[in-house]
Amino acid sequence: MSTPESLPRTAVPAGIVDPVTSARAELKAALAAIEVKGNIPRRVEKASARAAVKARAFADRHPVAAVAAAVGIAAVVGGAVWAIARAIAR
Repeated sequence: MSTPESLPRTAVPAGIVDPVTSARAELKAALAAIEVKGNIPRRVEKASARAAVKARAFADRHPVAAVAAAVGIAAVVGGAVWAIARAIAR
């Protein structure tokens, strides 16, 4: 039995009539869904790659706004680090 290429790993193919084959397909799909959902480092990697692509596209379209955003983010992070260091020093 062949599955279509466009069918995701977490989907159960339609048209399975054998109960054993159906149960195996459901188990395989469930395990794949758990793997996809539970693989936090890979999800973070994909999300950061998407954010980097969006940031580059934004910087290409609006270079002045991108510089202003970078300065603002740096100021916020610097302020947070300063506040945490000050709170720890007390």
